[in-house]
Amino acid sequence: MTSASDNNNNHALTNDSDEDSDDNHRERDVRKDSTVDGSSTNYPQQRQGSADSSSTVVSIDSNADDTHPPKYARESFEYSEPGHDREHGQGLPVEQGGGGAGGLREAMEGDADKGLWMQALTTLVIAVSGLICAGWLLDEVQHWPVFLEISELIILIPILLNLKGNLEMNLASRLSTACNMGLLDSPSSRNAFIKGNLALLQLQSLTVGSVAGLFSFALGMIVHPTTNNLEEIALMISSSMLCASASSFVLGSFMCGLVLICRHFRVNPDNIAVPLASSFGDLVTLVILSGIAVFLADYIQTPLCISVLVILLALIPVWLYIVRKNKYVSEVVKEGWGPVFSAMVIASTAGLTLERYINQYPGMAMISPVLNGLTGNIGSIYASRISTALHANIQENYRSTEKTLFLVHIPIEVLFLAVISILSLGDVQWSFGVVAGYTVVALVLVIISLALAKWTTRLFWKWGYDPDNYALPILTSLIDVLGTALLVICFWALGYGRNGATPPPPGNA
Repeated sequence: MTSASDNNNNHALTNDSDEDSDDNHRERDVRKDSTVDGSSTNYPQQRQGSADSSSTVVSIDSNADDTHPPKYARESFEYSEPGHDREHGQGLPVEQGGGGAGGLREAMEGDADKGLWMQALTTLVIAVSGLICAGWLLDEVQHWPVFLEISELIILIPILLNLKGNLEMNLASRLSTACNMGLLDSPSSRNAFIKGNLALLQLQSLTVGSVAGLFSFALGMIVHPTTNNLEEIALMISSSMLCASASSFVLGSFMCGLVLICRHFRVNPDNIAVPLASSFGDLVTLVILSGIAVFLADYIQTPLCISVLVILLALIPVWLYIVRKNKYVSEVVKEGWGPVFSAMVIASTAGLTLERYINQYPGMAMISPVLNGLTGNIGSIYASRISTALHANIQENYRSTEKTLFLVHIPIEVLFLAVISILSLGDVQWSFGVVAGYTVVALVLVIISLALAKWTTRLFWKWGYDPDNYALPILTSLIDVLGTALLVICFWALGYGRNGATPPPPGNA
């Protein structure tokens, strides 16, 4: 039974939360007293109402890592008590693991060595299957006539995959946080949240698709100056935008359904959603981009490419209008562009490196996406879990999670090497030195990925930015660059190359 004192405290807490929302800009830079050690942070206990109350306000203003919580979190995570669907008379109390920060704390603190191991291992095995298919497809399409005639498409692939992957991973991270916080338990808030995020994804996809196409073409002109014309520019941009929009519709719908299924079966989506969004996002985007590029190349001398480009550009203000009217994403659309375009600039280095060495090192098109994707997925799981813990004011077991994710990575790398060796995928010239070199690069990269995930997520939170929107793009783009560079250096050091010829060192490229 809830006492009068508890009700007064709950009422005061709600008023405090409203005042925090109104004073957002004045208090953003206010520093909270904090104690942070080298390995973990002690988060204050979450203040919430009793299990019998009808609403809960998640307090995140006293987090030890926090200067002030992100505006997105403050405005969005005031929700009806998870597990109590009063419209349908169904639900599970929080104490029984039905949801909310209470159930989330129990789930996250208890699954570091059990649920995390099984969920992450299963998910990453599925994810690496998608990455292998994406790597195999990239190894094939690089020889298609359209990619040989318009070499800028090769530069576009890693940039577009990075941008699109970041958008879908951000969506998966936001959905996972909202799911764990109970925002998706109410039908009204669930529908509005999902519709708003799908509209936001379309807006972001069309925008980054246009920028990625133009940026890739500009890089191609710098690296390989040719007599490019308007038709090729239109083909690049329209292919990029149409691919981004179509794949976002497919993957966005898939991610929303996946998170809701995880919620139904009480599985932590932080361990599942982000890796699948990244790996299958690469495969779906590459399939769609290849098909669209081949189709539009047959009509490059007609007005079709320019017509498609004009229509897609006209849809951007339409999606912007829809997004601005949705309270769950109206703020995200204002602040989510910086990290995405910063990641594009960073990832362009990986694109130029891949374009430079893809023909010199046999199988690099097969190995590079899997290496970067798998290690990036490991870091993304970690970053998503830390972000959810920060939003809910619970403590993530850093050392245990890092150990588990590192150990999960090892059998998956062995499985990957066995599969592509047995099936002879990617034209890789295997030897003991190549296997040993790749293993060293993979282990070093996964350690870097885990360290960057922890550092970037906590740093953005400390600066007052929502890591669900900021951490993953920077993390994955850095991993793409570091992974590609380390792989090139490894191959060069081993003298790896077609017919035993030693390619020039990376510094002389």
